[in-house]
Amino acid sequence: MSTVAAPARPDALRIHDADNVAVAIRPLRAGEMIEVAGDRVRLNEDVPAGHKLALRNVNAGEQMVKYGFPIGVATEDIAAGSWVHSHNLRTQLEGLLGYEYRPDDQEELRFPTRTAEFPTFDGYRRDDGRAGTRNEIWILNTVGCVNFVAEGIAKSASERLGKGIDGIHAFGHPYGCSQLGDDLGHTQAALAGLLRNPNAGGVLMLGLGCETNQMESLLARAGDVDRSRVRFFNSQDVGDERASGTELIAELARRMEDDRRVACSAAELVIGHKCGGSDGFSGISANAVVGGVADRVTAYGGGVLLTEVPEMFGAEQQLMNRAVNTEVYEQLVAMINGFKDYFIRHGQPIYENPSPGNKAGGLTTLEEKSLGAIQKGGRAPVSHVIRYGEQAPGAGLTLLESPGNDGVSSTAMIASGATILLFTTGRGTPLGFPVPTIKISSNSEIAQRKPHWIDFNAGRLLDGIATREELADELFSFVLEVASGRHTNNELQGYREIAIWKDGVTL
Repeated sequence: MSTVAAPARPDALRIHDADNVAVAIRPLRAGEMIEVAGDRVRLNEDVPAGHKLALRNVNAGEQMVKYGFPIGVATEDIAAGSWVHSHNLRTQLEGLLGYEYRPDDQEELRFPTRTAEFPTFDGYRRDDGRAGTRNEIWILNTVGCVNFVAEGIAKSASERLGKGIDGIHAFGHPYGCSQLGDDLGHTQAALAGLLRNPNAGGVLMLGLGCETNQMESLLARAGDVDRSRVRFFNSQDVGDERASGTELIAELARRMEDDRRVACSAAELVIGHKCGGSDGFSGISANAVVGGVADRVTAYGGGVLLTEVPEMFGAEQQLMNRAVNTEVYEQLVAMINGFKDYFIRHGQPIYENPSPGNKAGGLTTLEEKSLGAIQKGGRAPVSHVIRYGEQAPGAGLTLLESPGNDGVSSTAMIASGATILLFTTGRGTPLGFPVPTIKISSNSEIAQRKPHWIDFNAGRLLDGIATREELADELFSFVLEVASGRHTNNELQGYREIAIWKDGVTL
């Protein structure tokens, strides 16, 4: 029987025909002759894996191009075969930019197309029509003073009442006391959104009593929620707060006794897409594969959330051109400029990115990082733009206002309704959040070294083992399994936390 040999792993990869740089797939040594996109290039110097090399001679002041778009300008003459990084490449971004809606500039958009048969998952259908991927009890605090009380209630309740539901979890945070104005509003928006998330079959809201984040105003902010699935009390108003909390958790557990998984359409999925600890491979492998999932989910009528606004800077025009109409385009411009004003208001540089870890992994400029980051949105049109704490409309690709911080942006997507997160990483991170957090590695090395962190290895694309489309199909199937109850590593390891966006004065 004959066998077909697996394709050889390339030495370097050019992403787009217009690129004048390629990315080293393995460490390259000075003097090596390699083949890239049909051309042969001799290395003038060592190039670390994940970093860039020039494919042709580039003059000082000339643009360097990756993903088919400029990622900065050369600060000196760069010869073909040279290492391209911070020593000879700088950002072109500075100040505030003007924008123009140019929808015809898009090479190819993948507009949603309905198919006769929708894939399904076994989820929990809520009374408001949304579908959860878990049936858990969440303990949410109005204020950080009761974090340890909440943890104690969760532990006691789990020991006594944990059977028959998917888990009881407390999510502490340091805020809620002495906050004012928009700062308090951010805390309430995040907590109210978490209270509404369909993965929470029951919620215990736990307060202290004297905090500025008063229980009544927070519950009002949550709006029209199923109050039969919510319990709340202030610790100052009871004798034994741990016993009181455990008793209320028991009531919620009884309310959830009849909850069962039922077949739900892929159109009912709402997934948040996130990257953290990125490297030079992230935009090529993991983010591109996750983008393929975005195309599939939106094609079936499901929802995908994309956030990290500062990591859109430098790639925002490409996103704006994908807006479904002028109204969405104008909302996106307002969100981008509003976030830049946020930096200016606090006296901080707008383009202080990538991070040290990103640079060590091969990312040089914010344009490069952003162009790689937006690959997570695939080629779906931008259907909606929403503010921090607002609920995602559901179908289509939605851009959400939030900073790039991993904890804050991931929590923001869950507060807006995401029931699963797809989290790509090249450097690795153990972070996990209230909903199943699928970690996708950009390279095989981190997947092999951290199997208790990584759920899915997109580095197989770089290894020549599988194509982007094959991996996107495989990851989408994995998402459906997780939505149906398969545990992710963050769930197995107990890595669950939240982070709230702070912006304002503390008394």
